[in-house]
Amino acid sequence: MQNEIVYLNGQYLPLSDAKISVMDRGFLFGDGVYEVIPAYAGKLFRLEGHLERLGNSLKSIRLQNPHTPEQWRNLLTKLLKDGVDQSVYLQITRGAAPKRDHAFPAHIVPTVFAMVSNINPHSDENTGLKAISLEDSRWKLCDTKAITLLANVLLRQEAIENGCAEAILFKEDYLTEGSASNVFAVINDILMTPPKGPAILPGITRDVILEIARNKNIPCSEQAISKTNLKAASEIWVTSSTREIIPIVELDGEIIGNGKPGSVWKTFHKLFQDYKQSLR
Repeated sequence: MQNEIVYLNGQYLPLSDAKISVMDRGFLFGDGVYEVIPAYAGKLFRLEGHLERLGNSLKSIRLQNPHTPEQWRNLLTKLLKDGVDQSVYLQITRGAAPKRDHAFPAHIVPTVFAMVSNINPHSDENTGLKAISLEDSRWKLCDTKAITLLANVLLRQEAIENGCAEAILFKEDYLTEGSASNVFAVINDILMTPPKGPAILPGITRDVILEIARNKNIPCSEQAISKTNLKAASEIWVTSSTREIIPIVELDGEIIGNGKPGSVWKTFHKLFQDYKQSLR
């Protein structure tokens, strides 16, 4: 990993040589945003959607986007390997200031960093993962993809310490999302997910799943989901750009469905893989 080439402030260099100032506001305050973009066979997936979300996050923290969409495409594509499925991690902070001060400093240059890693999505049709439900303790701007992820880290760690892979979060007994994922449920034969808003990150994979459902005339709905309704679901999934669509077969120690990935998940797993293949 140390020899992997990364991008930092206009340069492509080995990861071991990439350095930022200790005065960088990303380091001192978590003052920045990030984006994770899959690339299949060397081609960036849904780049326009990811850049739109990046732009919205930058606007939310009042930071100017340093590049145009075409500049981003060229910059990130140079990191990819042909024929390999990877994900790009992109982070932009407000930059390094001469002193530590909460107020925005004047005339500093944003820090732009990007690196890639291989992705290995869940593909086993016979096994799923366990999850735990927790109270959503995060801030009120979850639709901003900010690098201030301590609450998410603590929630995910609590899930791990309870033998689970993910924490599924609730505010006032209504589903928001996972600690690092969006959540879908099959309830009364309808595929459901919470609507977009400040309480959830608008996931790109989430959008693709809804597009596939609508194109295939599969019943789906964006609506509020109570904890009681979620516990009655026949299937629960979590989704993200790097893990794609993961079946949850146990929640809070209770088996979901028959304890194996459900038929709707299998259908969408295949449809999603077919969609990816069509882009190669």
